[in-house]
Amino acid sequence: MKLQAITYFNELVRSRSIRQAAETLGVSPTAISRQLENLEHYFGAPLIIRNARGITLTAAGETLAKRSKEMMRDISKTRQAIDDLRGLKQGNVSIYVNGAAIHTMLAPALAQFYALYPAITITVTVSSAHDAVSAVLNGNTDMAVTMFSEADPQLDIRFKLPVRHELIMARNHPLATLSEVPLKKMKDYPIAMPDRSFGIRRNFDHLQRVAGLQPLDSTFTTSSLELQKEVALRTSALLILPAMSVIREIRANELVARPFEKPYIIETDLQLSRAQKVPPSFAAAKFAEFLETFLPAEAKILQEEMEKSHENTNIQPNQH
Repeated sequence: MKLQAITYFNELVRSRSIRQAAETLGVSPTAISRQLENLEHYFGAPLIIRNARGITLTAAGETLAKRSKEMMRDISKTRQAIDDLRGLKQGNVSIYVNGAAIHTMLAPALAQFYALYPAITITVTVSSAHDAVSAVLNGNTDMAVTMFSEADPQLDIRFKLPVRHELIMARNHPLATLSEVPLKKMKDYPIAMPDRSFGIRRNFDHLQRVAGLQPLDSTFTTSSLELQKEVALRTSALLILPAMSVIREIRANELVARPFEKPYIIETDLQLSRAQKVPPSFAAAKFAEFLETFLPAEAKILQEEMEKSHENTNIQPNQH
């Protein structure tokens, strides 16, 4: 059995179509079918059922799909370990990320790390905090940078950065004249937020209940940061985000950030985590070390800029 056959099978499982798998891999459908036949002969059982919509896996196919992913991950880790022994500064790093703040800081981090280690490739997956932590614990990724993460004793937390969420709005929004925004004033305007599977939404709901208010429904429900920003710019919608996540729009004088009225403040930690009992490859170790230094420094610069932005903005006292 060749590794190529497993590679083809994994892509077939992902795409659920022989034609689509062939297009993705840049081979002919016949090549996919041939490798599939080799696997079925090797295991002595049919692995797929062809139908009008593509393919479905048999029980044997489901078993192989699960085990083959684990096998390919082990082979990849073994290859990186051998490369480390040979002193090669290369490999692939997988990182799961969640939270709007990370997007602003991760792009410059990737650029600077690439300049140091151009032979190391990085795969970034955007997900919920729960899925990111699960991927770390299941061995599906090397590390995760998350917000609103649940504590887990199996995680090795490399650093934590306090991040405050504020109200983000268009510069000409009526609430932009206030120094702090009371929660009760938000009901008069549309809101754009992700659904309640996201920590920020659940945290905001809890905050409103503590204040004796009924949690507001989101007018625009989306986890897309870019769509949230566009909605804020084109309507009177309010966003709840770290100010650093919209730093470009704040610098362009398009959006502004206003804090919630005390004591109703949303604060969480941006954290980098790895699995405790899994030794990292050379590539993963170097990238984690880099992020441990880069992200806190970058966050400090952005937070200082946000503080100056607040100080230089003409705002009026709260009107309760």
